[in-house]
Order: sequence, then structure tokens, then C-alpha cells
Amino acid sequence: MRAISAADAVSPAIQRTREFLFRPFNWGTYLKLGLVAIITEGFGGNLRSSTHGGESQGHGPMVHSPFNLAPEWIAVIVGAVLVAIVVSIVVFYLVTRLRFAFFHCLIHNTKEIGPGWRLYRAQATRFFWLNLVVGFCFLLAVVLIALPFAAGFWRLIHDTPPGGSPDWGLLLSLVLPLIPIILLLVLAGFVIDMALRDWMLPHFALDNATAGEAWARVWARMMAEKRQFLVYTLLRVALPTIAMIAMFIVLIIPGLMLAGALAAVVYGIHSAFAGSTGAAWMVGILLQVFFGVVAFGIAVLVGICLGGPVSTGIREYALMFYGGRYQALGDILYPPPPRLNEPQIG
Repeated sequence: MRAISAADAVSPAIQRTREFLFRPFNWGTYLKLGLVAIITEGFGGNLRSSTHGGESQGHGPMVHSPFNLAPEWIAVIVGAVLVAIVVSIVVFYLVTRLRFAFFHCLIHNTKEIGPGWRLYRAQATRFFWLNLVVGFCFLLAVVLIALPFAAGFWRLIHDTPPGGSPDWGLLLSLVLPLIPIILLLVLAGFVIDMALRDWMLPHFALDNATAGEAWARVWARMMAEKRQFLVYTLLRVALPTIAMIAMFIVLIIPGLMLAGALAAVVYGIHSAFAGSTGAAWMVGILLQVFFGVVAFGIAVLVGICLGGPVSTGIREYALMFYGGRYQALGDILYPPPPRLNEPQIG
């Protein structure tokens, strides 16, 4: 497979996505692959993280409440945090295994998840530990960067009298420098994740390479084509963003209509059974739960149907770009024609 530019890799990625998901088309297979693509690409994860972060910032005045908790509640919270960490690590390991399985599906154009899940177990496990180490180092860097600001915010909260207003000048002096730092950290996190999944993962899978070997090969290719890798990074951010915006624009009106219809049905059921008791009250609750589950199922179905192709297209785009720069990957994506035996001269 010849090397193609980052811009030229878009068209074959779309073509391969179409062939992988729709030729031949089967609803069960399509939903399965779409769900796997969404899970492995992690669509919406950053949005959810930022939302939770925003909610926690809105409760700044409550920072003193944890110190008033009873010891047993502190023990419960610590235990819950530890359980959440363990569960998160286990889930991340399973997602890593699934990424290798989906990688196997895409490069071989097969729709069975099981073979790749079994084939790359050792490679996926080593890649999982690499991601944990890199993630821990990144988190440590974030903590070290945040320490001076945390001290400033603590001082601001400590000096603010109960029921009084904070020092807005000091608050702005703490918040404004954080904005570019947060943007840089987000960009750095995206680039690190992209380098791991788009460029290093194929070396783990196909060469059984170590982390150092995979990074050395990726670094050599980056240094040889700095401009193309930069353009790829920009397109890697822009293309899914444009796709999601386009889908939002197309679906905003039908989505509002459907949500309004379901909300009207649930409200009508709630009004019809308001004040009821006994069996009638239970029937009303069950009907509301039923339509709530239906609404959730429709939302999940729409998300898979639309997000699946986008997520698959992102992974195909990574393969198209890097396959031309990594021969082992390119030969699987587009096998070279068999060589004819040269005639012997006698």
C-alpha cells in the first residue's frame, strides 16, 4: 500500500466504512459493530467528564462539609471510591481488549469479534498496562500543575467569610491563567491518546512490539513526515466534530418532536392516574416506566445507528493514513498482487 496524504485518506476511509458496515447489510450485525465502535472510540466521554466537572465547581461553598462527616461515612466514601477505581480499571481492560478485536475486524474485513479477542490477548494486556502507566504519569503532571492553583483557591475560600462575597480580583487572577492551561492539557491528552491508539496499537498487534519498539518506529515516521502527521492530527479533530455537528443539525427537529411526543404521553399517563391508589396507582407507575424504557431504547438505537458509522470511519481513517507508512499493516489492508515467476533463461 502506498503512502497517501492525510487529506487523501478520507475518501478511502469512507469507502471502507461503507463496505464494512453495509455490504452485505444485516441489522443485527450492524448494531453489534456500531456499538463496539462507539465503545472503543469513546464518543461523548470528554463531554460527560466536563459536565461532571462543571457540576462540582458549582458547589464551591460546600467544600467545608466533608470535614464534618462522621468517621463511618468517611469510611464508606473511601470504600466506594476504591471500588469505583477497581471497576473502572476492569472496564478499561475489557475496552482495551475490545479495541484490539475491532482492529482485527477492520483490517481483515471480518465481522466476528471473537477471533480478534482471543488472538491479541497478550498484546492487549501489555497495551493496557502501557495506557495505565501513561495515564498515571499524565494525571501526576496535572496534579503538579494544579497544586499552585489549588493552594490559591483554598486560600480564597478560607479568607471568604460565611455568607460573604469572594475577592473577585483574586478569583479572576486564579481562573484566567487556568483557561489556556486546561486547553493545553486537553490537547496534550488527545495527542497522547491518538498516538497510542492510532499509531502504536498496530505495532503491538502485528509486530508484538514492546512499548519502546513501537514508539521508536512511530517517532521515526513522524520525524520523516512532520507535516503530514500534523495535518492528520488536525483532521482527526475536525472530521468527527464536523460529523457530529451535521448529525445534530439534521436530527434536532425530529429529535425534539419525538421527545415532545413521549413527554406528552408520559405526562398524560401521570395526569390520568394522579390521585389514584392501589392497583390503579401501580398500573400508572408501570406505564410511565414502560414509556421511559421505550424512550431510552430509542435514544440508544439512534445513537448506535448514527454514532457507529462515525466511530468506524474514524478508525478506518487512522488505518488508511498509517497503513501507507507501516508496511505490515498496509499489506493486510491492500494485499500486494502475487509475484509472477520470472522466466528462466536456459
